[in-house]
Amino acid sequence: MKSVRTLIVSVLFMAIAVGTTVWLYPRLPAQVPIHWDMNGLANGYAPRFWGAAMWPLLISGLAVLTVVLPAISPRRFEIEPFAGIYGALMLVIQGVMLVIGMTALLVGAGFALPLSTIVPLAVGVLLMVLGNYMGKLRKNFFIGIRTPWTLASDAVWERTHRLAGWVFVLAGMAMVIATLAHAMPGWGLVAIVAMLLIPYVYSFFAYRAIEGRH
Repeated sequence: MKSVRTLIVSVLFMAIAVGTTVWLYPRLPAQVPIHWDMNGLANGYAPRFWGAAMWPLLISGLAVLTVVLPAISPRRFEIEPFAGIYGALMLVIQGVMLVIGMTALLVGAGFALPLSTIVPLAVGVLLMVLGNYMGKLRKNFFIGIRTPWTLASDAVWERTHRLAGWVFVLAGMAMVIATLAHAMPGWGLVAIVAMLLIPYVYSFFAYRAIEGRH
């Protein structure tokens, strides 16, 4: 039943993305901005069709992965034991991509929206949500902190993901606070780098401590 609800919400997200894109398409310029610098200035463009289509395609691709990944998980690394958590995380990721994508299209169509504020706020909220679920993930090949040491040991996986949960939440809070305080954009990048690096390094030392490898 949970997988059916997840599929229904995914289809709803896709419908919103397609409907918004079709509505905005006539208003988009011949070259649509698809990349912005840290100050919110466009520095990358694509032809109108691909600039408009990329967001519905991305969200649809995430929806397909939501269904496919559990089906192709190898034995002893199945997603089913935490299927509810997995589905919730995939929907949150789709939802944030929907917000970012539709905001980008609205800006491209000439609507005055603070893209440089909306995007880091959305990413910060995403990180906080991911952090709250991180400790509930079980060992798998597709989602979570997948290092050689977490995949080799259940204990290392659990410890690393408990730590990663706190790191993700703190990184998300830092992004939200920095954005609302109009701090330098580089602080968000620092938070993301730390968020990625700390659990990875910790998993190595946790493995050495637990498995007695010196």
